[in-house]
Amino acid sequence: MPNGRTIAGRFSLLGAVALCVLAVGCRQDPVVPSEPAFPIIPAHLATVPVPSDNALTPAKVELGRRLFYEKRLSSEGTVSCASCHRQDKAFSDAPNQVSRGVNNALGQRNAPSLINVAYRPHFFWDGRAATLEDQAMAAFLSSVEMDADTLAVAALLRSEQYRGAWQAAFADTTVTMRRAMMAIASFERTLVSADSRYDRYVLGDRTALSEQERRGMNLFFSARSMCGACHGGQDLTNDQFQNIGLFNHYFDRGRFNVTRNPRDEGLFKTPSLRNIALTSPYMATGDSDKGLLTTLEQVVQHYNEGGTPFANKDKRVRKLGLSDAEVADLVAFMKALTDSSTLTRAEWSAP
Repeated sequence: MPNGRTIAGRFSLLGAVALCVLAVGCRQDPVVPSEPAFPIIPAHLATVPVPSDNALTPAKVELGRRLFYEKRLSSEGTVSCASCHRQDKAFSDAPNQVSRGVNNALGQRNAPSLINVAYRPHFFWDGRAATLEDQAMAAFLSSVEMDADTLAVAALLRSEQYRGAWQAAFADTTVTMRRAMMAIASFERTLVSADSRYDRYVLGDRTALSEQERRGMNLFFSARSMCGACHGGQDLTNDQFQNIGLFNHYFDRGRFNVTRNPRDEGLFKTPSLRNIALTSPYMATGDSDKGLLTTLEQVVQHYNEGGTPFANKDKRVRKLGLSDAEVADLVAFMKALTDSSTLTRAEWSAP
């Protein structure tokens, strides 16, 4: 079997060829762990980046899985990571417009899918976390998410219930919150998936997509729609930040809250479109000036109409003039990005 980088190159080449045919386009060095947790990487994806200080091992992944589903990490004992990242919704918080934490506290945004999150260079809709470990810690401590009592959590992790798993994961019994987050991040790095019908098509199965889905794919990656300009590559995201004209005034200022740069007003991270049909409502807050965005048809129409005028709106968001049939073709293609195996894989489920 070719190595991960060769495989990644093959995927990139396939993508480049497809785009040409269709008329378009961690702070630490990643290392490949010497003891992989299990074969998690589909053949046509890049090697999962793993930080040098958090090697991916079976014991750490299993501890992370337990902690991911552990509600006692929250101050009330009612909220776990899985409360807002549900496996049956591709590890998103669908159908909630925004996520709720302890004491039923209402957040500002919805929790995005964690599928293939290992490949992302920054986390949260505004990109404020640089690593999965930092992302997990921020949710763990947030007063509107888990609001953790670190002393109580430390006592739980030192208890007989976790002592053996902790020893297996870290080779000693020293409990720190950072280590707990390292375990959760390790589990999240195994949430890798690429067995949608679109993936099968890319890999050479020309029967994997229907005629309508192929029309939608061609339009998606065309210069006319420009969808592929932001949603390209193996995970259908450019991992950048865009203002797509959702509002004429942004109460949630997005990336600006992190950088304080006026050019980042109303910019949010471009999400991966893998399993997009399972993660409604759409966008960071599930709405726009024109109302809720609960269907893919509404999302496509938002772009078709050119969005709401705003100084920082991406210039690629402009009126497209798509017919109803073309909108339906795009939606059909996006539904073909679903990998239903992600919903039931036992190694990702609650222990």
